Amino acid sequence: MAGIKKTNVMRLLEQHGVDYEEHHYFGDDVANGVDVAQKMGNDPNQQFKTLVTEGKSKEHYVFVVPVNSELDLKKAAKAVGEKSIGMIKEKELLPLTGYRHGGCSPIGMKKDFKTTVHQSATAFDTIIFSAGKVGVSVEIAPHDLEKLIDVQFADVAKA
Repeated sequence: MAGIKKTNVMRLLEQHGVDYEEHHYFGDDVANGVDVAQKMGNDPNQQFKTLVTEGKSKEHYVFVVPVNSELDLKKAAKAVGEKSIGMIKEKELLPLTGYRHGGCSPIGMKKDFKTTVHQSATAFDTIIFSAGKVGVSVEIAPHDLEKLIDVQFADVAKA
């Protein structure tokens, strides 16, 4: 698309030889990830959101779950070997990751965090998630994430 600048996520994907497709939406008439997926014409089961948490140990973890589901904090803690975890405060997101709320990507954060992607991602040839900017997403094969970040797949969403 003319006039759309590449994000750092797109540049990193290209540097690692990962094929991707861009998805865009414009406007502010969205309330959540499901609205974004529908606006882009995507399946909400295939479009994922990136959530950042802090464990009891004070370590940070990233979880990537479908936009139409919620992170199960107990399952998430178990997946990363923590006694408990909680969501970070929104004001902590930008300084910690370099991303703003609504544009957080599991790729290209300021620091590498252990990342867990909900296991449902493996049922799709490709998944869609933020490209690091609100309104811009990328679509890649789930296992291509392994080329860029420390990732595991586990059941971390509420049933």
